Amino acid sequence: MVTTEQERIATIVLNCAFEVHTELGPGLLENAYQKCLAYELRKAGLFVEEEKEMPLVYKGELIDCGYRVDILVERDQLIIENKAVKAFTDIHFAQTINYMKLSEITLGFLFNFNVRHLKEGIKRIVL
Repeated sequence: MVTTEQERIATIVLNCAFEVHTELGPGLLENAYQKCLAYELRKAGLFVEEEKEMPLVYKGELIDCGYRVDILVERDQLIIENKAVKAFTDIHFAQTINYMKLSEITLGFLFNFNVRHLKEGIKRIVL
């Protein structure tokens, strides 16, 4: 279930993503879009964590498997995974869904900035 607060944050995230894509266009590396998106989100007043570790809980123990979400917004409200690829693949969706499950966050965005129009590169995922 997505809360009203998550929807409010999602609107800000989308506006910031469009701003980044309008400014930079396609063709850069994923990291450039991530850094610029994080900048815009912070400028919009959101708390942002980049490359946030997502530990796996196994038999009650936290196991560091090297999972890191691109951007975690407002601590536990929304996950963002950024790509700069020709097209999304199943592994991109699986990665985002796994991060959402590990963090118990119900709303995530998968962005592909390597598209002519960003609306073609946005996938909203709800658990």
